[in-house]
Amino acid sequence: MAGRKKTTACKLFVLDTNVLLHDPTCLYRFEEHDVFIPIITLEELDTHKKGMSEVARNARQASRFLDDIISGKELDISEGIPLKHASRDAASGKLILQTQAINGTLPSSLPMGKADNQILGIVMALKSHYEGRAVILVSKDINMRIKARALGLEAEDYFNDKVLEDTDVLYTGTREIEQIFWERNSKDMKSWQDHGRSYYQLAGPDCSGLYVNQLLWQEGEKPFQARVIKVEGKTAVLETLKDYSHNKNNVWGITARNREQNFALNMLMDPNVDFITLLGQAGTGKTLLTLAAGLAMTLEQKIYSEIIMTRVTVPVGEDIGFLPGTEEEKMAPWMGALEDNLDVLNKSDDDGGDWGRAATRDLIRSRIKVKSLNFMRGRTFLNKYLIIDEAQNLTPKQMKTLITRAGPGTKVVCLGNVSQIDTPYLTEGSSGLTYVVDRFKGWGHSAHITLQRGERSRLADYAGEVL
Repeated sequence: MAGRKKTTACKLFVLDTNVLLHDPTCLYRFEEHDVFIPIITLEELDTHKKGMSEVARNARQASRFLDDIISGKELDISEGIPLKHASRDAASGKLILQTQAINGTLPSSLPMGKADNQILGIVMALKSHYEGRAVILVSKDINMRIKARALGLEAEDYFNDKVLEDTDVLYTGTREIEQIFWERNSKDMKSWQDHGRSYYQLAGPDCSGLYVNQLLWQEGEKPFQARVIKVEGKTAVLETLKDYSHNKNNVWGITARNREQNFALNMLMDPNVDFITLLGQAGTGKTLLTLAAGLAMTLEQKIYSEIIMTRVTVPVGEDIGFLPGTEEEKMAPWMGALEDNLDVLNKSDDDGGDWGRAATRDLIRSRIKVKSLNFMRGRTFLNKYLIIDEAQNLTPKQMKTLITRAGPGTKVVCLGNVSQIDTPYLTEGSSGLTYVVDRFKGWGHSAHITLQRGERSRLADYAGEVL
């Protein structure tokens, strides 16, 4: 490379292939800094473009973005093409493509034939060429970043798609209130009753920090549980909850065993809440509560015409195969959780004996459809109760594709556990489930509850703690 260039304030980010495969729009996400793409990255992008998987779609989209940026500006490639126009002013840096052979001196123990090592060699050469300028490798591959740091190079994960740095601060949907909360916010407090529920109108400094459909609770001699139904400036209106822990209010034979389950059933049984996210460890009752509410609202109240259940078949978005059978039969191995929960829900109906239970099971099964995620595009669901299980394995883009399927009268329930992500390149912070929890909080027709306590068995609870 010709002569060394002196320092400039903006950084030079070298993109690994997996960043483009993860988020094709990453080209526009580096603001005033420059983006460098090695030839080997383009080669690898080319090998991933075939197929119908999410990775292949992203590879093709990344290639389209690159084509849009470069078209008509071929003479400027070596100097760098401004991203301002293509990114619609989101980025003010340049895109620089590798136009000549660049070789950095790597330790002899690292074979140059491997693509990762070629990129590391390029980063090393760029670092010595742009003396004093920050040259940073961006990669989703942890081992690649470790190797880069071992060679004295700067390396970072791609953070731009992360909703939160730390999932400990993720909205839980609930909030404990103390006596002091009432003292601070009870000025001109009004209370009234309507249809067996009590309502409280509060005014004070804490009200602006509340979200619609947030669930408030207070321990004590008279436990208090309510949800926020309205927030306007420094005033808020609370509505007390229905007690689903009492047997007379059971939902398809199921009662709430703890506070969060009671919150969840209140939201699931409310037809005005169109979108619900339930987070929780294994055994907290996410699927059971959701199915019980779905059956009650589909078969008893007839609000919805049928229940549709879908889940990510890991590996995500891959075809469900050329096995004989219908879509339902192919999805059956992934739907063990559904069958287990239907067994529990059927046991609560002891009146009809074995024949009655078998007939009930057939009736229920006829109203529950199991669908694969791969065939969701272009569909619209009317008056359906849509359950998306294992939603933590979805990217924000896939989550948007699914939720926008909802037509009039459809309720969407997302279930998941962000500490059990099976998909490469997704973390707790960038999962589609984390994304929707953060984006939907405070919307009047959505609710979120983080279930805390496992209710499976003493064995499962103890194993969860000690293993």
